[in-house]
Amino acid sequence: MLKLYYSPGACAIASHVGLEEAGADYEIEKIDLRAGQQRTPEYLAINPAGVTPALQTSEGVITQNAAILAYVAQTHPQAGLADMKDPFKFARLQAVNGWLASSLHPAIGKTLFSRPPLEGDAKDEAVKIALEKYDLAENHVLTGPWVMGEDYSMADGYLMVFTRWARQAGLLDKTRFAKLNDHLDRVQARPAVQRVLEAEGIPAV
Repeated sequence: MLKLYYSPGACAIASHVGLEEAGADYEIEKIDLRAGQQRTPEYLAINPAGVTPALQTSEGVITQNAAILAYVAQTHPQAGLADMKDPFKFARLQAVNGWLASSLHPAIGKTLFSRPPLEGDAKDEAVKIALEKYDLAENHVLTGPWVMGEDYSMADGYLMVFTRWARQAGLLDKTRFAKLNDHLDRVQARPAVQRVLEAEGIPAV
């Protein structure tokens, strides 16, 4: 049995969706970030970085969405969430997930979650940089109806995290980001994703 430590609506939803789409045998445990539960000795023993997600496996703990998604895809190949037969296509998927983790996430995270909140020119600059990242996602990262083209993959649930945040913040303009808006709607409509949203107690946006 796999165990996912998550915080509702946070980036760990990507791993939660990945597990559900894969049909994995797993359970979840909520970590309340606002209450500081990620800094308790109990959770730091699981993930010393004090963040979510963390996936407990029979071999130990895996952290970072990109790594968890790759692990779940490889251990559940029947789900078809990554191309396991083509090293190049698998590497491209890892490149996208790496970009989401290292580029889009920090950009939108700084815009929305800086403490204290950004104001004035600093906020304007952060929004500008974030929107440039979304332009890249709109015009280059999203290569077809799904991120990797014709087939849904682990990258789609991960991208959904950040398009959800942008839409909630009023940043996902439907004209400028027509493909991202359509993609977000289609991902949120998937039965597995709807089950995850219900389990985390968060609505579609």
